[in-house]
Amino acid sequence: MDALVPDDLWAVVAPLLPPEPEKPQGGRPCVTDRAALAGILLVLRTGMQ
Repeated sequence: MDALVPDDLWAVVAPLLPPEPEKPQGGRPCVTDRAALAGILLVLRTGMQ
């Protein structure tokens, strides 16, 4: 997935994202912001639904 979000693109996008909120009650671990962006870019590039 890192091929979809190269380091130079991530360096521009990462500062724009809000910090991850704390989860005092636990819960499922969040997917990383970089992985979420890679998924969005994959859909946009391939047109998959």
